Amino acid sequence: QVQLVESGGGSVQAGGSLRLSCAASGIIFSMHNMGWYRQAPGKQRELVASITSGGITNYADSVKGRFTISRDNAKNTVYLQMNSLKPEDTAVYYCNARHSIFSIEYWGKGTLVTVSS
Repeated sequence: QVQLVESGGGSVQAGGSLRLSCAASGIIFSMHNMGWYRQAPGKQRELVASITSGGITNYADSVKGRFTISRDNAKNTVYLQMNSLKPEDTAVYYCNARHSIFSIEYWGKGTLVTVSS
């Protein structure tokens, strides 16, 4: 059974930092591209950052220079370091795993990040 479990969300003031973690089980983690998505109230889910199985990263323009995605294949975990948080970063953040060859994907249940001004 595949599980993606996010943690690290919470409430923070603007300018603060949070580190999200997503622990994966039931998949061959090293063969999956990993991503963080977010969905704010009334908005569509959007890609925040991704990292391929080979370690290539990609970021939404809105978070470049503030967020850093990384992965630890030994721990089956992907991280999202979020610095200089803004109120517009408020959303539920979801972890996504997509097989690098077969494009089968899985989602976590999400973790809420609230940034107050």
